Amino acid sequence: MGSDDFFKKHREERKKRKYEYKQPHANSYLIVTEGERTEPLYFKGMVNIIERKMGGNVDVYELPTININGEGCSTCKLIEKTDELISKAKIIYQNIWLVFDKDDFNDFDDAIKTAENKGYKVAWSNQSFEYWLYLHFNYSDSALHRDIWNNKLSEIFEECDLGEGKYYKNYDDIYNIVDLNDGVNTAIKNAKRRMDDYLCKNVKPSKYDPGTTVHLLVLELKKYLDE
Repeated sequence: MGSDDFFKKHREERKKRKYEYKQPHANSYLIVTEGERTEPLYFKGMVNIIERKMGGNVDVYELPTININGEGCSTCKLIEKTDELISKAKIIYQNIWLVFDKDDFNDFDDAIKTAENKGYKVAWSNQSFEYWLYLHFNYSDSALHRDIWNNKLSEIFEECDLGEGKYYKNYDDIYNIVDLNDGVNTAIKNAKRRMDDYLCKNVKPSKYDPGTTVHLLVLELKKYLDE
C-alpha cells in the first residue's frame, strides 16, 4: 500500500470515528411506550408544552402492542426495542424511561427487573395506564380489571363533559383533557398515597393491584414546566 493510500485510509477511519461519536445531551429523555395510543399521546401532550416553553430533547416512541399467547415475552421485547433505539440514536440520552402495563403478561416483573438492571427507569401500571388516568380525578385502591377502569373513565368524561363525553384511547389531547382542574397534580398526589403503601411491603409489582409508578416520570418532566 502506498503512503498516499495509507493516509487516505487513516483520514477516512478518523472521520468515521468522529461521525460515530455520540454526544450526551442535557435534559434529554427517551420514552418508549408499549401502547401505541393513550400512553404516547399523553406524554407527547406534556412534551409539546415543555418544548414550547424551553426546548430540550425529549423523544417519545410508541410501539405497537404485541399480542403473544402462553409464555410470551411482550414487555421483554420492549426492552430489546429500546436497546435498538439507543444504539441507533445520534445522541446519548441522559434519561431512558419505559412505560408499560401489567395487562396479562407473565413477564411483567422480569421486564421491570431487566430494565432497571440496564439502568433504565420504568413507569409501570397494574393493571393498566387507565388507572393512572383515573387518579387525575379520584383516589382508589380497588383491584379492578382494566375494562372497568375504562368504564369508570367514561363515566367521568360523561359527567364532566370531557372530550366527546366518553373515554377513548385515541384522544390527541388526552393530557390537556385530564389536566383540567389541576388533574396532573391530583394524580401525582393520589399515586404517591397509593405507592407509599407499596414501598412498605415486600411485594412484586405484578401482585400490587392497583399500582403505578407513572407519577415518577411525570414528576421528572413536570419540573421543566414549573421552572
